[in-house]
Amino acid sequence: MQGEHLMKLLDESVRLHGHLCPGQVLGVKMSILGLKMVGIEDPKGKDRKDIMVFVEMDRCATDAVQSVTGCSLGRRTLKFIDYGKMAATFLNLKTGKAVRIIAREEARGWAKEKMPQIEDKYKAQLEAYKIMSEEELFDVMEVEVPLKPEDMPGRPISRIKCQRCGEYVQDMRHQEVNKELLCRYCAGEGYYRRV
Repeated sequence: MQGEHLMKLLDESVRLHGHLCPGQVLGVKMSILGLKMVGIEDPKGKDRKDIMVFVEMDRCATDAVQSVTGCSLGRRTLKFIDYGKMAATFLNLKTGKAVRIIAREEARGWAKEKMPQIEDKYKAQLEAYKIMSEEELFDVMEVEVPLKPEDMPGRPISRIKCQRCGEYVQDMRHQEVNKELLCRYCAGEGYYRRV
């Protein structure tokens, strides 16, 4: 049954992501473990308002996490923290219980050992990750995630007009610089350049 459940979740993840890869398997298995550890049984049903996930990578595994948990940026239940790590934190909003799950780097090498008949290292990882245990694939740490009201799902709690560009900023994402309320771009934190 557990293998069938994994394959069903992998199929759903592939529909979102577009292909099956080692990152998809890691993301699905990471999500199964994270949800179990924080006490979320039905993330897309009765527990959908009780889960928030912080992903630390913008790679394949993130799509898998979104697929399994039902969390999304648009619903403000999926948060992207750009640490460049194959890790995610699962938070039960009702209980406050949170765990951070990190993919073990050693699993890459172990995958080749478990699937020596497969020449391609990515295909070996893909197949090995399906059968490897949680302990072989992940390190787990209990964590606390302090949330501010402006980070919670739901309607925006504030809207401020940037005093330089005139664009509106929601949910306390503005900054005060020399007594001016500014968007992050006007405060010097822009990721783009105007042309």
